Amino acid sequence: MQQVISVWVRDPRIQKNDFWHAYMDYEVCLHTNSVYFTKKTSSVRRRYSEFVWLRQKLQEHSLLMVQLPELPPKNPFFSLNNAQQITERMKGLQKFLEKILQSPFLMSDSCLHLFLQSQLSVSNIEACVAGRTPFSVVQAVRRSGLRRFHSEEDLQKDLCMSCDSDSDSSECRNPEKGIKGLSADKSKRTASLDIASTTQDKMLGSSSGSA
Repeated sequence: MQQVISVWVRDPRIQKNDFWHAYMDYEVCLHTNSVYFTKKTSSVRRRYSEFVWLRQKLQEHSLLMVQLPELPPKNPFFSLNNAQQITERMKGLQKFLEKILQSPFLMSDSCLHLFLQSQLSVSNIEACVAGRTPFSVVQAVRRSGLRRFHSEEDLQKDLCMSCDSDSDSSECRNPEKGIKGLSADKSKRTASLDIASTTQDKMLGSSSGSA
């Protein structure tokens, strides 16, 4: 079966650090059937500076064996309110990722996988790849986007918080039913994660050690 990797950079949003400082990030969506990826669909948000970091890391790890594509140039006059500049930057970032994902060599890099499929910051990505985190690269990717409950007490607490809103769902009217349903969903998600292929684990695990 032909392997397909599709990536999109879209949905620009202005994020505020404080009253005076703001930046823009973008949604990076991935859809694939490639054996290189543990997750077949993912969505994370990244800012321009993180793309710059990714290119630097890929260049370091490839030891100049691969000619990396260029990022859209940094514009000192870039405006968060200029729709044309934002659109051009998004197109450039997407083109950058599309070219990277054409290289099997680069797709074995753990930094790329964590950048595309985890919510980790760049500093935590570096720590994970270096083995300085309690979780592996594969575990970080698998856990991304999943909400985990550790006990029925946590489930009950979550349901109570939901019922404090204007929601009138059946879970709020019947908390026990909600807990059972969420527990069942948790079991299904755990079972689904355990089916991940050995090939994928080995590929990402080995790249984590080499990086």
